[in-house]
Amino acid sequence: MTSRPRAVVAWSSGKDCAWALHVARSEGRAEIVGLLATVTGPFDRVSMHGVRSEILFAQGRALGLPVQTVSIPYPCPNEVYETRMEQALARLASEGVSEMVFGDLFLEDVRKYREEKMTGTGIRPTFPLWGRPTHALAEEMIREGVEARIVCLDPRRLPSRLAGRTFDPRFLAELPTGVDPCGERGEFHTCVTAGPMFSHPVTVRAGAVVERDGFVFADLELVPEVS
Repeated sequence: MTSRPRAVVAWSSGKDCAWALHVARSEGRAEIVGLLATVTGPFDRVSMHGVRSEILFAQGRALGLPVQTVSIPYPCPNEVYETRMEQALARLASEGVSEMVFGDLFLEDVRKYREEKMTGTGIRPTFPLWGRPTHALAEEMIREGVEARIVCLDPRRLPSRLAGRTFDPRFLAELPTGVDPCGERGEFHTCVTAGPMFSHPVTVRAGAVVERDGFVFADLELVPEVS
């Protein structure tokens, strides 16, 4: 009997990577053994999303998966990012990981970049959500129980008042024309707190909303788990 390949999920804390994990698990072709997340060291938060690392690790517990982090400085030159990712991939490959699951949807340049950077690492990128119509995909996630908050948005693309909102039909209905329903072009980012991929919800409460580096961030605070 041929063993299944070992895979990790490129984890941003958001809905798309969570749904990619759910699909990959449902397909059963690979054994998902962990999450890999990039954390901006000085802030101790998930890069770009701004999600606190304690929420990141709470997600891992709810998913039943260990979290490995790649720490980067702020600001982070691209060559530093790439070097640290190369080191992380080498470590994963040495642990027997041969696939990495991404939640990318349709941006060809992003996919090409990932494929090029992973060539020769021994780890193959996979894209279980690739090419799915994003409005239908967003509706499917919501219908199947995904709960997520808007934790970062580009105020040039959508109103700042939507920061902190729940990713739900009302939010989709309020998106300006041209904004992708899944935020694939970077219009917004989410933090997922519940869904069919979790054994239990991650309970959070709303924190401050701030503008930084041209983006609006809605902070979330972890509500301690009761044992």
